[in-house]
Amino acid sequence: MARDNFGHDTTADEVLEGIDLTGKLALVTGGASGLGTETARALAARGAHVVIAVRDTEKGAAAAKEIREGSGSDKVDVIELDLASLDSIRQCADTFAAKYDRLDLLINNAGVMACPLAHTADGFEMQFGTNHLGHFLLTNRLAPLLEKSAPARIVNLSSRGHQFDDVHLDDPNFERRDYDKWASYGQSKTANVQFSVGLEKRLGGKGVHAYAVHPGGIMTNLGRHLTEDDIAMLRKRIEDNASQSPSSGGGFKSIPAGAATTCFAATAPELEGKGGVYLEDCHVAQVDDESRQDGVRSYAVDPGKAEALWTLSEEMVGEKFGY
Repeated sequence: MARDNFGHDTTADEVLEGIDLTGKLALVTGGASGLGTETARALAARGAHVVIAVRDTEKGAAAAKEIREGSGSDKVDVIELDLASLDSIRQCADTFAAKYDRLDLLINNAGVMACPLAHTADGFEMQFGTNHLGHFLLTNRLAPLLEKSAPARIVNLSSRGHQFDDVHLDDPNFERRDYDKWASYGQSKTANVQFSVGLEKRLGGKGVHAYAVHPGGIMTNLGRHLTEDDIAMLRKRIEDNASQSPSSGGGFKSIPAGAATTCFAATAPELEGKGGVYLEDCHVAQVDDESRQDGVRSYAVDPGKAEALWTLSEEMVGEKFGY
């Protein structure tokens, strides 16, 4: 497949065709299932040494076996990580740095979606705490290894769900407003984009580039908290979008197609030196504050908002990261 024809149904293997990742080290969070497992398998199949970060190491071991069998590579390791615990994140980063002396690709894939109101071990609202703050701390703790490996890349999995809401800097934990699971999800996914903008400002000049991606609508374990009504709503939204933009392909994606944009962001030579952007269907999205079919909202890529989020995030995790 010609690279300029990549789109909605392109798979991870098609994106990586002809790309040699031999000698590259990749860390994939949430690698025990779904998009994380497929992303790890596709990268390993092209020669990368892959480490999957998982909350449940027993499930992680099973996923690693699946990845080895699917990729033909035995360079697949497992590391424990609970993104809902700052202590676990710090321990994971320390363990990783003690074992490996470099990091070429950091894929921040793990997350939760539309869960009931809950809190992390440190008292953060679960979706913002896991999807954003957890990856914020992990990424900054691992930044020295990424800098050492430059050119290196960071891929943050966002979502079209970022269109649901901006980040509420004055109340990220829903302490002064009624909790809404979709507003919470949207806030966390917007934070993933703004974090990519902040990372690019700090690390881009050092050869480490950050990208936010919308993988598409995929039925994976991410949807474990969804009710039948939630699924019906999402299905209708995706089908309506497809009917209004038939050229996009539309509809739910397969898992191999869902992992494609992540793999594209992580490896595409076309993106070299062009970080701080949001991608969908294997291309950089345009800024669009109206369309529900595609595009990235202007507030998600606003440099000022990205800076304010960075400051808040440092305060919340209790660490400052000087670049």
